[in-house]
Amino acid sequence: GNEEASEDMNDVLAQVATNTETAKNAGNAILYECVQTIMAIESEDSLRVLAINILGRFLLNRDNNIRYVALNTLSRCIESGEGNESAASALQRHRTTVVDCLKDPDVSIRQRALELIYHLVNQDNVENLTAELLNYLVLCPREHRSDICTRILRVVDRFSPEDRWRVDTLITMLTIAGRETSRDVQSATIVYIARSSEDLQAYATHKLLKAIRDDDGSQRGLLTVGIWCIGEFGDLLLNPYSYTPTTNKNGENGVVSFMELDPPGVVGTVEEVTTRHTCPAEVKERAVTCFAKLTDRFANKADPGTLSRLQTLVQKNKQSHSLEMQLRSCEYDALLNAAKGIKLKAAGAEDDIFGVSDGSLSQAVITAAKEALARMPVVDMKVLQKKNASGDLVDLGGGSAPTKATSAASAPSGGGDLLDLNDIFGGGAPAPAAAPVQNGSSAAVPTPAAAPKSDVDLLSDIFSAPPATAPVPAAGGYDPFGAMPAAQPAAMAPAAVNPMDLFGAPPAAAPVPVANPIDIFGSAPAPAPVMQQEAAPVAPLGVGAAPASSGPVVVPGFSHAGLSVEFECTKPDTWNKQKSCLLAKFKNGTGAPIYGLNMQCAVPKYVTMEMQRPTSTTVPESGGNAKEVTQTINVTNSQLGTKNLMLKLKIGFTSKGAKIDHMATCSGFPSGEF
Repeated sequence: GNEEASEDMNDVLAQVATNTETAKNAGNAILYECVQTIMAIESEDSLRVLAINILGRFLLNRDNNIRYVALNTLSRCIESGEGNESAASALQRHRTTVVDCLKDPDVSIRQRALELIYHLVNQDNVENLTAELLNYLVLCPREHRSDICTRILRVVDRFSPEDRWRVDTLITMLTIAGRETSRDVQSATIVYIARSSEDLQAYATHKLLKAIRDDDGSQRGLLTVGIWCIGEFGDLLLNPYSYTPTTNKNGENGVVSFMELDPPGVVGTVEEVTTRHTCPAEVKERAVTCFAKLTDRFANKADPGTLSRLQTLVQKNKQSHSLEMQLRSCEYDALLNAAKGIKLKAAGAEDDIFGVSDGSLSQAVITAAKEALARMPVVDMKVLQKKNASGDLVDLGGGSAPTKATSAASAPSGGGDLLDLNDIFGGGAPAPAAAPVQNGSSAAVPTPAAAPKSDVDLLSDIFSAPPATAPVPAAGGYDPFGAMPAAQPAAMAPAAVNPMDLFGAPPAAAPVPVANPIDIFGSAPAPAPVMQQEAAPVAPLGVGAAPASSGPVVVPGFSHAGLSVEFECTKPDTWNKQKSCLLAKFKNGTGAPIYGLNMQCAVPKYVTMEMQRPTSTTVPESGGNAKEVTQTINVTNSQLGTKNLMLKLKIGFTSKGAKIDHMATCSGFPSGEF
């Protein structure tokens, strides 16, 4: 603005603001316009303080319209950064008046006062204003509580004077509005407690368990956070706790103490929560994890009856209708048995779930099971937020931990480049025809590119394979009751280049007959008409050409860190060309057994897949009399002849004590056949 004009207006505005009567609305209107002008020009500090004081007087007016205008103007001044330290100090003097507006019957005034209070919070008044926000949280409409809880979390995170006060405030918030708190608020509370000292963890766990006992089961967020902390720090509940604060709210010293608890009492509290009819599914899922961890926490402190009770509670959900709880129950039961050195035989398998076919569990498996039940490592929120802000993390489907993703154009066969297998086949523009993916290529092989390309573009390109040379009906198979197909023109090239028949039939000694060689009842064709036919260059519609050699198609999958995978492809049904059976064969060239084998597979949207478990999770060293480890994958390509089958593989295993993860693309299936 113009400094000279602003200076000339300062005296006039000061006189108007000082001498205007506020007994009538006309005077209030003049003062409001005066305040707007003061905030808009380059006014003096004293004049801005005067404007803030005028708005403070407006807040004492009985007219709701005037109070709303004052709150709205003050909020705009703070949000736009207008004013200086003197004006900000003047606004703090009206803090009590603003807080009183939270008790106004008019919801619009309460909302504007709430917005203003967020901007008034600083290091000096954070405790008082947060207490007012918690009081308002009790009275505010339920639909506003989620937003208020999120804002309280931000205030606590930014201005908290100490860790204990932060934990106290968040637990109080959960007891008031745990039903409305978002999962982000619950997760942040857990992270704050996990990052605290052991003394504060004991205090928080004792306080949460007491709050759970006093709750009627409606505060879902409180139950989620409390049950997690009980499972993680349950051993701290077995000791008494006392804390002497410096001063309490009344300026007097006091002692905060909790009695020690016995293991059956802790288990009974969590079990009581899960048996309520109103208990949500996510709380029951946390409780299963809690029971598994308490088994480890109370291993040397509880009686055998309590430990047996915990194991029973873990096994209770093995027949649950919820797939998540059923899966977790089986996994945790296996972990608990492995930590004790007990083998758990898997149904229909020769070895146990850890790949041990004979003898007892190795010390490495027992140690790994105990580590899985141990306390979680501390999360460094600053590092996590920094990675999230830089976009270096890609969320894995199913709630997995974020994993760093790199472009496939510049990434070698790094095992840590894991992407979301649920999203990689999502909609995307087809790849240009000039750069199709070669059959047999793998995602682990770097591909030179003229310019950097995003992961989404690269992943959308891998399924843009060219169509097959010979057009085949998309429906696949042939109609056993239909008429004989007519001879095809020469433009339809014969499938002589195909080294084997689509159905894996034995090689024929004569040229391909025109008649259908397969009867619907499985009878062989008559030989006489076949020998009288001339050699036709084109195979009948629905039946592959005579193979040059018998046997299944073998397609290499990938090879990484001594583990190689190849697929033996066959057609299980002679009447359905779309369906294929892929038998994955694992070969170990590391010189030592591979443990914890876990292969996941993703397919495009036009392919349906049914994947069976591997014959073993332990891959012995290949050669000699070692038993071969296989895994069967049944796929159905609904667009056979138009789009080829491709697989996105994600595999994890432990080799020589090192955990290895790898992702690869398998696209070497014969064109038009799979």
